[in-house]
Amino acid sequence: MRAWSVAIQLVTTRAFQTTKAFRPRALTPALTSALSVSTTATDNMCKTTAISEGNPLLQSWASQPFHLPPFEEINPSHFQPALEAAMEAHIADLEAIASSTDNDFDSILGAYDRAGSLYSKVGSVYGNYISSLNTPDMQEVQSAMAPILSRHRTKCYNIPGLFEKVTSMYDIREEMANKGEWTAEQVRLAERVYTAFVRMGVKLNEEEKKEYGDIQVELATLQTKFMQNILKDEETWKMVISAEDMAGCPEDLVAAARQAAIDRGHEGEDEYVITLGRSLVEPFLTYSTRRDLRKKAFDAWTSRGELSEERDNLSIATKILRLRKRQANLMGHTTFSNFQTEDTMAQTPENVMNLCMDVWERAKEAANKERAMMESFLSDKGDELEGGIQPWDWRFYAEQVRQANFNFDESELKPYLSLDAVTNAAFDVSNKLYGLKYVKRDDIKAYHKDVNVYEVRRGDEDELVAIFLHDNFSRAHKSSGAWMSEYRTQTKNLPAGADPIEGIPIVSNNNNFAKGSGATLLSSDDSTTLFHEFGHGHHGMLSDATYEYLASTSVLKDFVELPSQLMEHWFEEPVVLKEHAKHYKTGEVVPDELLARLKAASLFNEGFATVEYTACALLDMAVHSLSEYGEDFDLSAFEKKYLVEIGMPQGIVMRHRPAHFAHLFASSSYASGYYVYQWAQVLDNDVFAAFQETGDVFDAATAERCRRFIYSAGNTVAPQDLFKAFRGRDPDTSFFLKNKGMA
Repeated sequence: MRAWSVAIQLVTTRAFQTTKAFRPRALTPALTSALSVSTTATDNMCKTTAISEGNPLLQSWASQPFHLPPFEEINPSHFQPALEAAMEAHIADLEAIASSTDNDFDSILGAYDRAGSLYSKVGSVYGNYISSLNTPDMQEVQSAMAPILSRHRTKCYNIPGLFEKVTSMYDIREEMANKGEWTAEQVRLAERVYTAFVRMGVKLNEEEKKEYGDIQVELATLQTKFMQNILKDEETWKMVISAEDMAGCPEDLVAAARQAAIDRGHEGEDEYVITLGRSLVEPFLTYSTRRDLRKKAFDAWTSRGELSEERDNLSIATKILRLRKRQANLMGHTTFSNFQTEDTMAQTPENVMNLCMDVWERAKEAANKERAMMESFLSDKGDELEGGIQPWDWRFYAEQVRQANFNFDESELKPYLSLDAVTNAAFDVSNKLYGLKYVKRDDIKAYHKDVNVYEVRRGDEDELVAIFLHDNFSRAHKSSGAWMSEYRTQTKNLPAGADPIEGIPIVSNNNNFAKGSGATLLSSDDSTTLFHEFGHGHHGMLSDATYEYLASTSVLKDFVELPSQLMEHWFEEPVVLKEHAKHYKTGEVVPDELLARLKAASLFNEGFATVEYTACALLDMAVHSLSEYGEDFDLSAFEKKYLVEIGMPQGIVMRHRPAHFAHLFASSSYASGYYVYQWAQVLDNDVFAAFQETGDVFDAATAERCRRFIYSAGNTVAPQDLFKAFRGRDPDTSFFLKNKGMA
């Protein structure tokens, strides 16, 4: 079950969310179980066999390379019956644990960790498809299955006798550890499983349990609709313009807009398209000299989720907030933020706000200085901007000032940052730090022709460590943003007789780069994103836990961004850029003087970026800290009022406005948790400083400690203890503030 949870959480939040198929059967209560369709045992057996024989999701994948899913055979109609069969098998596994007379660790917690293997197998593919290949047919399945899957999750925690078994293990954990009969990892598993049961409401009375389950079902339905509305807005909105309208835009952006036009059926010689994909719209806002078109694109981009009355995400988000508040109340908390932060490193909303407000005040000061520089630039040119610098102007004039004051033009760098070059740089960093080698398998077909598949190997004996899928391009029916997910999670706790390949992780990185007609050129931000997701990928590929439940990214939410943000630092290293940043046409190595100008300009506009992000983190915590959402509660009005209260600088809006804030409303994973990126920045800057202190960013001893305590440990040890084991002390915020230019 773990692999699927990662897929769904990271896929739908890190945004932080194709095939021809007949329509799935209409869902009825009878179809919540694959075997409940028939009326006799014989019919049940025949039905199950028939489903399995005709459904690639339920068949053995042993004939597939590395037991990968049979992607070419899967279509949306397969998911519903496969999920139904998998749910039934999962419940049977859990009931067997609850009814067993064996009461040792392996019979209870070891078996719990192994339970639901079919559910995990089918569900991981489902979770990835609803983010990377969410066609209309797939969305129909998703909408139908969301409440059923939520009911299943609630049922899993309420199997009669199961919590009692878990509690029996939890109660003896310290005694067994003191006797030397349990490892520290076994103690951790007992604690984390017990905590999960409690946080799912198993201690509530029966009436409250029912209400809690109903809330989960309604949340699942609303969150699914919220994400689908965003996807629909992103799919349908486009701005068709001419070559003349692209004045000021660099060659690679013009080529990407032309390719976007062709992809969307606009094949006229003078047709170009700007979509709401970040890799198209942000560069357009940065370079286009047409203020009217910048405004049009910006208004649409920041209004995703409310572009159509039929897709009113603000009302959906308000319903979600009310349900979460009631959920928290049932669990004994006055607000959802209290409930969410209880099981984090931060522990309380107050601790989160203390960090964010400290950064916020510094960021506002920096952003206001940046706006003053832009206003001075305009004044020196004798230009007058009606209404002053507006949000659709900021990126454009920031780039003008960057070029004027620092002699740095982002478009000068992009020819040296082709997708192939940046990917090779990431692979090389991975090899130098952790000894990983990437072998491309062109013969293995994934779910889309643009997805590359790699074997990941290590050591002189080429030990297989993982299978890595790289899905880099934006396209229709693919969620925006970038994320890591898994089709299979690392584990050593396999059933007797299982093929060892089943313990080897299958990790996927998804990006949304605008595909060029030739080479795809990345911005420095795009390149950083690729390294970021590759860091998450390492968290999965280097995982070395005994139990799947504790493996990979299954860590506390304010630790999960440490491995990803840490990896970003190596992209910025001159030694990496000098080796891999080569001109995509000539092969020329990026000039030293261009890198020097890049470094000099690196902190400019950092105030803007930090304000844009921190405003989101603050609003997230503020809106989830309300104890009431009355009938007259207006989320849009709350946004405006709150931003005025905290002094939002003129000309900047939140990076994610409420109607498309998928981190908050497409799942609950990052709700009251968007702060985690900033929390993790304190950690990642401190960890990278340990490499810098050695004088070698590839220092072998430091890399080995980093692998052991940051990337491989998963949730086998409490995160604060992992950090101390690596650094020898608690985190120091000074490295973060210095690198932000806010010390």
